[in-house]
Formats: sequence, structure tokens, C-alpha cells
Amino acid sequence: MLKLFNLEEEGMELLLKELKDRAEDTNEQIIGTVSKVLRDVSLRGDSALREYTEKFDKVKLENFQVTKEEIEECFNKVNKVDKEFINNLKEAKDNIEFYHKAQVKNGFILNKERGVFLGQRVLPLETVGVYVPGGTAAYPSSVLMNVIPAKVAGVEEIIMVTPPDKDGGINPYIGVAAKISGIDKIYKVGGAQAIGALAYGTETIKKVDKIVGPGNIFVATAKKLVFGKVDIDMIAGPSEILIIADENADASYVAADLMSQAEHDVLASSILVTTSEKLYKEVEKEIEKQIQTLERKEIIKESLINHGKVIICNSIDECIEISNMVAPEHLELMVANSMELLGKVKHAGSVFLGYNTAEPIGDYFGGTNHVLPTSGTAKFFSALSVDSFVKKSSFLYYSEEAIKADGEKIINIANKEGLTAHANSIKVRLK
Repeated sequence: MLKLFNLEEEGMELLLKELKDRAEDTNEQIIGTVSKVLRDVSLRGDSALREYTEKFDKVKLENFQVTKEEIEECFNKVNKVDKEFINNLKEAKDNIEFYHKAQVKNGFILNKERGVFLGQRVLPLETVGVYVPGGTAAYPSSVLMNVIPAKVAGVEEIIMVTPPDKDGGINPYIGVAAKISGIDKIYKVGGAQAIGALAYGTETIKKVDKIVGPGNIFVATAKKLVFGKVDIDMIAGPSEILIIADENADASYVAADLMSQAEHDVLASSILVTTSEKLYKEVEKEIEKQIQTLERKEIIKESLINHGKVIICNSIDECIEISNMVAPEHLELMVANSMELLGKVKHAGSVFLGYNTAEPIGDYFGGTNHVLPTSGTAKFFSALSVDSFVKKSSFLYYSEEAIKADGEKIINIANKEGLTAHANSIKVRLK
């Protein structure tokens, strides 16, 4: 099911092109549709939201805000059928919080001679909007991963938007995750119209400073179009995993982990890079065996046939070189000396070390963030973090003594740039 990719014959450029081309192309029709929705929301506010909610979600809503009673109803509903889920989610929240608290950075102040001091302040964003997909494919873990770093950063107000169900409610598991995460306000609105509401504000929904969270092609396009009016997290492409495995790796583990990403999407990429041809053959057998029991086997099969690959290398160092060129979203190091090799990894969204650290641990429970750069962008983008929800502002103080000492130097530089008003603002202080 996995394609054996011959690097010498087909070349690295072809592999990278195939990975990049998986991303959905935003055609002009989608851009046009989304642009119209955004324009309508910016001009007509709640009225436009009601129209689009009725059109796309097939439900009429007068009030978008989810009440405290509705959240309690979600909590009670889940508590009756799966109390353990609530306990698991609370523990996951603690793990995610523990990790992200270590990312908190303080500002600094530096003192120089003549009474000069300069420094940097680290300030949280005031308002953040979190988009959470609804319906049957609801992801409570996404709520935790997007909200907790913002909370740790000190964001004053976090607003969540999620599509309503056919009865005008929200997915109960999303409601539970929202309660556990401590979200301030929740609104029953989805799609591009929800992004418009967060970007421009309406009578009901407050304009935010940044929008985070996953969504379909319409949501992703809307986020692209409003970027600049607000900040966004990233435009994530199809999921991907690259596993580097030595001859001691358990084939059943490798197969299971490759399929764990393949089930996301028919465009998901699952790559095995190994020094062992024997392991590759065993992994193929394990895939055929395990896939029969999986609910999303048709998606997995199509994904692996079209985007699953195996690359046989001469050494683990060569495996690492290939991985660094791919810059995968998820990298598993299923090798004996994984901690030693970590230092050689230059580009990866998140790294999972050793034979037992399955990627889904990071998706749900381990504490690291699962919002990661895709499509090779791990070369220059980072995972969602506390840094994603702060801004940094510099400050500077010059005493009278300091400006007299440095003034002529500043004037000289300003004059060379032809900015005489800049120079003058210094001159008047030297008189």
C-alpha cells in the first residue's frame, strides 16, 4: 500500500513537490464566495449571520450566545454517558497547562552609562477568537490546544465560535471542553461568517485581535482574507507524519502510527524512512492486518495509496537529512538513541522520541501543542504557543547628559538619510 520511493531515481525535488501539491488549491470561486460572506458580515452584522446560519446550518437563531445553562446541559449530558471522558480531559488540560507555563517569558530592562535605560515589555493580546468545528467531526482536544496557551499568556478575553447543530445547540463534547478550558464567551456561528464576525465585530460578537483554530477550506480562506485586519495562527494544510525507524522498531507500532495520520484526510501524508527493508515489508503486512478493524479504513487506504511512501536509506544520519528537507508536521524517531539524534533534527513541527511515544499522545494528552506547521513550513513556522498570544513592545529612556553625549552622532546619521526633521528634533535638545 505504501509506495517505495527511490530517491536516487526520482529525486528529492519530486518528493517535496508531491507533499506541497497536496494542499487544497483555493480557487477563484471559493475566494469570491468567501469574500461576499465577509463583506456582508462587515456591513450587516448579526442580520447577515442569521441569514448565513439558516442557509448553511439549516437552523434559525435569534440569539447566538451560548448560555451558562446550555454549557451545564452539555456537561451533564456527557457526565451521564462518559464521566471518564471529563476526567481524562481535565488531566489533559493540566498537562497542556504544565508545558505551556514553561514558555512564559518576562520582559527585561538594561541600564547603560549616563542614565540611559532600555528594555522590552511582553504583553498579552486583549481578545482572541477561537474557531472550533462542530457537527459529527468535533474535536474537543482542539479547544484545549488553542485556548490554554492563550490563558497562560494572560489574554483578557477569549471568545469561541462553533457551528450550531440542527436543533440550535452545540456539540456537547465541545461544550465540556469549553467549560474545562475556561472560555469567556461562546457563540453558535460557524463557517466564513464566523471568521467575519470575529474580524469585524457585529452587534453581538466583539471584534478580536487574533483568530486561531482549524476549519474547512471556506474557514481557511476567510482567515487568509482577514489577515492584516486581525492576526491569525496559520493556514494548516493536510496532516503529515514522517517516521524514522531502525531495524529494532516494532512493525505494528510503525504501521499503527502511519495510519493514525492517514485517517485524517485522503490528502494526509504518511512517510516511513528506514534503514531496514525487512521492517518495510513487515510494516506493509501490519497495515493490511490492522486496517481491517479501523472505522475510517477507506480514507486510510486512499491516503496511503496516494500519499504514503517508504524511503530506504543507508544510515540513520541519511534518514535525518531527508527528514530535515521534508520538515514534517510530526516526526517520530523510532530508534534506539532517539535523544542523541534529536540534536540533529533541524526542521519539524513536533518530535516524538523513542519506540513508545506515539504521535496521538501529543495530539491529546502529553502536553505539547498539536497545532503545528505543515507542508514544509516547519522550516520557518513554529507550533502554536504562549508566544502566539503575546506582543513585545520596546521602551527607551535618555537623560539630558546622554543626549548631549550622543546627539551629534544621531544628527549625522539622520542627515545622511536626508531626514532633516529627524536631525532637528535632536538639535533643539542640544541648545
